[in-house]
Amino acid sequence: MKKRSISLYGHQTSVALEPEFWAVIDAAVERDGGSFASFIRARDDERMAGGPTRNLASHLRVWCLERVAAQQAGKD
Repeated sequence: MKKRSISLYGHQTSVALEPEFWAVIDAAVERDGGSFASFIRARDDERMAGGPTRNLASHLRVWCLERVAAQQAGKD
């Protein structure tokens, strides 16, 4: 597990994910040309949109799996 810290809306938090998930996230950040912080904030906003049904780390893992599946299907 690799832990990264970020400030979300003025609150310090950290997220621990396996390096393979961070690699998918880093590639998405680089491809989109934004910052790591803005990427994580956007994913957190998605997570909270329907009410938080899972924690941020779980949401990021699912996001990564969906991203990889879409790439393999030729949708991205």
